[in-house]
Amino acid sequence: MPRIATITLNTAFDLVGRLPRIQLGEVNTVETLGIYPAGKGINVAKVLHDLDLPVTVSGFLGEDNQGDFIQMFQQLGLDDRFQRVAGKTRINVKITETEADVTDLNFLGYQVSSDDWQKFVNQSLAWAKDYDLVAVCGSLPKGVDTDAFKDWLKALGQQTKVVLDSSNAALTAGLKAAPWLVKPNHRELEAWIGKPLNSIAEIIAAAKQLKAEGIANVIISMGAEGSLWISDQGVLQAQPPKCTNVVSTVGAGDSMVAGLIYGTQHALSQEQTLRFASAVSALAVSQSNVGVADKQALNQLLDQVKITKIEE
Repeated sequence: MPRIATITLNTAFDLVGRLPRIQLGEVNTVETLGIYPAGKGINVAKVLHDLDLPVTVSGFLGEDNQGDFIQMFQQLGLDDRFQRVAGKTRINVKITETEADVTDLNFLGYQVSSDDWQKFVNQSLAWAKDYDLVAVCGSLPKGVDTDAFKDWLKALGQQTKVVLDSSNAALTAGLKAAPWLVKPNHRELEAWIGKPLNSIAEIIAAAKQLKAEGIANVIISMGAEGSLWISDQGVLQAQPPKCTNVVSTVGAGDSMVAGLIYGTQHALSQEQTLRFASAVSALAVSQSNVGVADKQALNQLLDQVKITKIEE
């Protein structure tokens, strides 16, 4: 059985809600879909657990409000290697507008001291060598320097395969460490390249530039437009099924990362892996919480994903 770990440096409780459209400056009544112990790496771990892959979870947790996280780890049988730090884990508010996009209000949480960081670096590099793959997901908490993050990620990549799914400063720094697989979305790729990308051809050209930085697998997610996988084997495009019942897009990207990890660890072909990851992501938008509750529904979606080989 493959050994997988996910690392979430900036964990959060996700308060997920839905309304037709946010009216700025007004009182908005929001349908509450739930509040969940989360963070991108934890979301990935929840999906992998539902797909019957054992997972270790690590990163930082605020010691003042860790109870719900501990309960979830025990309930799902996740191996808890989180390092506790002073303070509270933050709350992120995620609002799905049924007539528009998701709006994220991501608050700042605990502060990670230099001693906290050094302890985490030493411990994670010691245990990571026993793992087949480590997924590093999400943003950086207060106190973690981007150069220190890059150096740690580079050292981690010398121990095991590293998957990076992040944004903003963490993504910019992390890409310099040349992880084995990265999954920026269309907007994040535009931010990296420094210009708008208005066609599939332009997105592929930018992704190839990113791959040239020493990254073996570049996967660009494009929401309802699907995704692209650029590697030495060529370029694949996945077009997901049309989703008529969108409950929440929270966790769709994390679900895709979990699907990619599942496929690569089960030695599926690239086409099979991308198909599977696309189906897991499509399933995610039809539910309020992250995970795979209905494997039959997942199998039905698999048949509806279209994979095209754009170039060898």
